[in-house]
Amino acid sequence: MPNSWNPLELIARRWTPSARLVRLAALITVVMAVVIVVTGGAVRLTQSGLGCETWPKCTDDSLTPTSDMGVHGIIEFGNRLLTYALCAVIGFFIIVARAAKPMRRPLTRLGWLQFWIVMGNAVVGGITVLTGLNPYIVSSHFLISTALLTVAVITWQRTREGDGPARLLVAPAVRQLSWLLVVATGALIVIGTVVTGSGPHAGDATKVHRIPLDWQEITQLHVDFVYIVFGLTVALWFTLRAVKAPRATSRTVVELFVVLLSQGVVGYVQYFTHLPEFVVGMHMFGSCLVWIAVLRVFLALRERAQAPAVPAPSGGHEALQPRAEEGAGAEEPASAGSR
Repeated sequence: MPNSWNPLELIARRWTPSARLVRLAALITVVMAVVIVVTGGAVRLTQSGLGCETWPKCTDDSLTPTSDMGVHGIIEFGNRLLTYALCAVIGFFIIVARAAKPMRRPLTRLGWLQFWIVMGNAVVGGITVLTGLNPYIVSSHFLISTALLTVAVITWQRTREGDGPARLLVAPAVRQLSWLLVVATGALIVIGTVVTGSGPHAGDATKVHRIPLDWQEITQLHVDFVYIVFGLTVALWFTLRAVKAPRATSRTVVELFVVLLSQGVVGYVQYFTHLPEFVVGMHMFGSCLVWIAVLRVFLALRERAQAPAVPAPSGGHEALQPRAEEGAGAEEPASAGSR
C-alpha cells in the first residue's frame, strides 16, 4: 500500500519542477558548499574559533552569543546558523529532484548524501569547539566540507546528463591520467590543511595547540604538489589534443589551468606578504575553485545517456515517460556537446 502521508510523495503528485529548476537547485548546493568553507575560514582568520565557548549552545546558559562576547561570538554563531541555511538549500534540492518527472533516484540519493554529510560535519564542528580547536579535528572539519563539495559537484553534473551507464569519451589510459590528477590534487588539499594546522592562524587569540611541524617546510611540500598538479594538467591537455578528444572536454582542462595559475599567484602573494588574513581567505576560496575544476575535468571524460524512466514509488501510478522539456536527463551531456 502506498504511503500517502509521505510529504515528498504528496509534493511530487501536485508539482512538476522543470529540468532547469533541478539544475539550478543543484548549482546552488555547490555555491553554498563553497560559502560554508569560506565562512569557516573567516571564523579562523578573525580568531573567532572559540567565540562561542561551548556547543551546541554558545555558552552554558545561552543558545545565542551574549553582549559581552563581542564580535567573535557573533561571527562564530553566524557560521553555525549557516549550517541551517545549507540544510535548507539541500532540502530544497531533494524536494525538486523527487518531484521531477521522471523521478531520478540517483539524484535524490545524492541529495540525501549531502544532507548526512552536513549533519556529520556539524557534530565534528562541535567537537572542534569542545576540544579547544584541536588542529587535527579542525583539519578533518575542512576535509569533510571538501567531501560535501565533491558530492555537490557530482550532483550538479548528474542533473545535466542521463542515468544510463557511463561511457568513456577517451581511452582508459587517459582516464587513468585524470585519476592521477584527482589524487594529486586531493593530496595537495590535505597538505594544505597541515599547513593551516601548523601555521600562525590558530583560530583564536588564546593559546591553541598546533601541529608540531615546521609550517614553512610543510608549505614547501605544498608548493611541490602544486607543481605536480600543474604538470599533470599540462600533460592531460596535450594528451587530449593528441587523441582528438571532444573540444568541450579539452576546454575544462584549460579552465583548470587558468584557475591553477590564479591560485598560484594568490599563494605566492600570501607567502611573501606574511599571510595577511584577507589573502589567506582568498586562497581558501581558490582551493575550492581548484577542486571544482579538477572534478569537472574528471567528469568531462565520460558521458551518460538517458536511462528508461523509473516509476514513482506510489505503486498506483504508471511510469512517466521522459519528455525533452521536463526530463532532467534529456539534455545532451555538456562533455559530449562538441563532438
